[in-house]
Amino acid sequence: MSGQKEGAAGMSAAGILQTAVHKYAMFIALVVIALFFQWCTDGVLLAPMNISKLVMQNSYILILAIGMLPCILTGDIDLSVGSVVAVIVTMGMSVPLTIAACILLGIAIGAWQGFWIAFVRVPAFIVTLAGMLLFRGATMIILDGNTLSPFPESYQFVAQRFLADIPGIGALPMSTMLVGVLIAAIGIYLVANGRRQRLRHGIPADSAAVFTVKCAAIALVSLVACYWLDQFKGLPVILILLGFLVALYSFICSRTVFGRHIYAVGGNERAAQLSGIKTRWVRFIVFVNMGLMAAIAGLVFSARLNAAAPSAGMMFELDAIAACYIGGASASGGVGTIIGAVVGGLVMGVLNNGMSIMGVGIDWQQAIKGLVLLAAVAFDIYNQSAKS
Repeated sequence: MSGQKEGAAGMSAAGILQTAVHKYAMFIALVVIALFFQWCTDGVLLAPMNISKLVMQNSYILILAIGMLPCILTGDIDLSVGSVVAVIVTMGMSVPLTIAACILLGIAIGAWQGFWIAFVRVPAFIVTLAGMLLFRGATMIILDGNTLSPFPESYQFVAQRFLADIPGIGALPMSTMLVGVLIAAIGIYLVANGRRQRLRHGIPADSAAVFTVKCAAIALVSLVACYWLDQFKGLPVILILLGFLVALYSFICSRTVFGRHIYAVGGNERAAQLSGIKTRWVRFIVFVNMGLMAAIAGLVFSARLNAAAPSAGMMFELDAIAACYIGGASASGGVGTIIGAVVGGLVMGVLNNGMSIMGVGIDWQQAIKGLVLLAAVAFDIYNQSAKS
């Protein structure tokens, strides 16, 4: 009986392929782009050292993309995050106090902008454009045209160190591989639990064969990735932070009431209001969160460069927005995932890194990234029209 139910729930091969193309299009594109540059760079792109550097160099953009996605889901946008990243500078304090002060400042900036957007009803584009100018000017005033450097080693730890550098944990043999095993186990459990819940409620689920392939792929990717990183210096600490943020925000957006409220506001704000959702508070909290993520990105960026300069954060907002759109977020709101935003950020990062290794000029890099963004949005519109 259970076998018949499982077979009925299973999808056809054609259906699975079509679903995979629509659902994992950007992930497939990321793999294709990475393999292309791996071939063009004679194996340099996917070398263990370069992968670690690629993750570190793009970590702050990925953090901003994670914070930007909820804004885009509500149908808004934040143009000020690059300037907020730049203004997160505190002088003459201990490292813990500096980090705390910067995070509180980021939250305060997010609350300031969220107030005007949510309660005064000034369009987010105008408020954050004003914020971009205001906080860039504040950065120039604070630094007076100077660059602050260097910072203490403890401040640089998250952005520049590896798992092996963490006392206690780093001393464990094959610590990076142990993390890979843990990630594989968590991933398989989540897939198995999701399939079990779908079958229990009579919702179509993957067949046993597809389920087995998914579990094998999760285990293979996790273990191979950690083994590959272990060939250089092991797992970067910033990758652990990114993994935590991705897991946390994916859970919030897809598994919590507030996350569903975000999607509802972006899908149809009037209907959300009639359903009893406090849409103004949802928008306010989303922009407070964006300020928090901009503060974290600013801390990571300054720690990575070991310097704070007036020009820091230039164009970061455009990279974060592009990452979300490339990752499948809809410009009209209500559609998008945290994982998709991260994949979109990695697509941009791989393009930058691959073209830099090949010696492509910055002018061509900008043009190609613009075409990729346009193609991603056009593909999203095509997918939406195909579904309807």
